[in-house]
Amino acid sequence: MEFTGYPRLCPCGTGSNYGVCCGRLISGAAQARTAEELMRSRYSAYALGELDHVFRTWHPRTRPDDVSPAPGVEFIGLTILDIVAGGPDDDLGVVEFIARMRTPEGADEMHERSRFSRRAGRWMYVDGNVPDVAAADDTPAPRTIELPVQRSTRHGQG
Repeated sequence: MEFTGYPRLCPCGTGSNYGVCCGRLISGAAQARTAEELMRSRYSAYALGELDHVFRTWHPRTRPDDVSPAPGVEFIGLTILDIVAGGPDDDLGVVEFIARMRTPEGADEMHERSRFSRRAGRWMYVDGNVPDVAAADDTPAPRTIELPVQRSTRHGQG
């Protein structure tokens, strides 16, 4: 399925057309090359209500039965903060992000370090951790997620 004529910018924040960015992944026309691409496509899927993509790309070992967001949530922005491995030649990766949203209660955000792994050659979301917050100054404290393989010094290509 081709989406290049889709007249919308991708919700993931790259500034690219949805069809050449996350649309091709959500439709199943292409697979994510990196953990970051998968992270961005999952955010876009949540933003657009394409929950089949969220379900398909969640590792079956950790996937819940229901992947629906809370009622009334509107996703309004994504910021990628850090990427560890997760490149085209890696099998594991971590993507730290902040997803901004509107809820019935007002503006909110979710800050997570998500772990990804390849399964049968495809990137899958495994799980995520909310980083610790330093009490003194409200800045995120460093958090390390150990990967069982050597880390790459490459950063993902969006």
